[in-house]
Amino acid sequence: MNTTLRTLTVALTAALTSTWAMADNAIDFHGYLRSGIGVSSDGGMQEWQKNKLGRLGNETDTYGELELGSEVYKKNDVSFYLDSMVSMVSDGSNDNETTIGDDAEFGLRQLNLQIKGLVPGDKDAVIWGGKRYYQRHDLHIIDTKYWNISGAGAGIENYSVGPGAVSFAWIRGDANDVDYRVDNDNDVNINYLDLRYAGLKPWQGSWVEVGIDYAMPNPTNKQKSYGGLYDADNGVMLTGEISQDMFGGYNKLVVQYANKGLAQNMVSQGGGWYDMWNDTSSATGYRIINTGLIPITDRFSINHVLTWGSANNITATTDKTRMVSLVGRAQYQFTNYVRGIGEAGAFYQKDTYNDGSNYKQSGEKYTIALALADGPEFMSRPELRIFASYLTDGEKRDTFRDNTASDTWNYGVQVEAWW
Repeated sequence: MNTTLRTLTVALTAALTSTWAMADNAIDFHGYLRSGIGVSSDGGMQEWQKNKLGRLGNETDTYGELELGSEVYKKNDVSFYLDSMVSMVSDGSNDNETTIGDDAEFGLRQLNLQIKGLVPGDKDAVIWGGKRYYQRHDLHIIDTKYWNISGAGAGIENYSVGPGAVSFAWIRGDANDVDYRVDNDNDVNINYLDLRYAGLKPWQGSWVEVGIDYAMPNPTNKQKSYGGLYDADNGVMLTGEISQDMFGGYNKLVVQYANKGLAQNMVSQGGGWYDMWNDTSSATGYRIINTGLIPITDRFSINHVLTWGSANNITATTDKTRMVSLVGRAQYQFTNYVRGIGEAGAFYQKDTYNDGSNYKQSGEKYTIALALADGPEFMSRPELRIFASYLTDGEKRDTFRDNTASDTWNYGVQVEAWW
């Protein structure tokens, strides 16, 4: 018996080794991390409204992604590429971050197959299927993806049409724990159809992308019999953006419209998730974003994000919501590896209810940091930062220090990297 097992083991090892050798495939290794240590004027660091005030000196978690991919088949113009990614997030408070007591959470973020060279008429177009980050559009300094329909799905990507390329995808993004009236069946299946056109250049130094996302809640028959939240309507989100090279940097203008369960994204800094937890049958919303990175000199540059959002009827009791947020990050390069950073952010939001009452939110954040990075580019990473941040609630509510003060200080060290 032992001899048989040894023989099988040797044979299996030889087969796997020879298969790998014939494939001769390199492994692509990518990832992202942020982590650090910090304190506030009352215990650990305080994180507040970072998607509206800016993330520098205003993030408390340890987060990482590890991505492994490989071209497992290549012949002439045809290739098959497998991609995978796992993630981890924790508060970074312990020596050993485990799943015990939800101290750390591990997730499967991507697992997909991408096939190139089989679409008639365009050898560079991609057929894909599986779970993936799908063409996410990011506002880095506020850690927000304003266009983000990601999940398990399938599609055809970057098919050349005229001066640009078309991408079409079907993606699943369910809503969980919607209504406990349905025992063991309160997760609602939601499907998205995503159509985009990118690459149009109306004049020199410019580029345009437009798209439509159509969300379709798909409740079970039992859920339909309960009605209420399970009667959610299909929703649409329209996105158009134009970017322009500017002084060695760029400026981008984004305009979005959404209705039904997608409308709340216009004031929540969301990227396309569907709200199944409120009555959104009459909801509509708009958002305008202006962002850019402008090098003022060889050593000094500024990154900014200005967001204005408006939404109506996003809950059964809300008449209208208005939100404006402005965040700017200035960076001065002292040497090739040493930089000074300043970030300031402010926001204002007002919810007006059907009975005439309202609820206001506002705040400010100011951060200074000394950072070490692997070069002078604004987005060069890895980067290590030593920072001090001041946060204040503009409505003078007791938001900080265990709900006893309207402001607080954060101090700490953080690293961020991607590769």
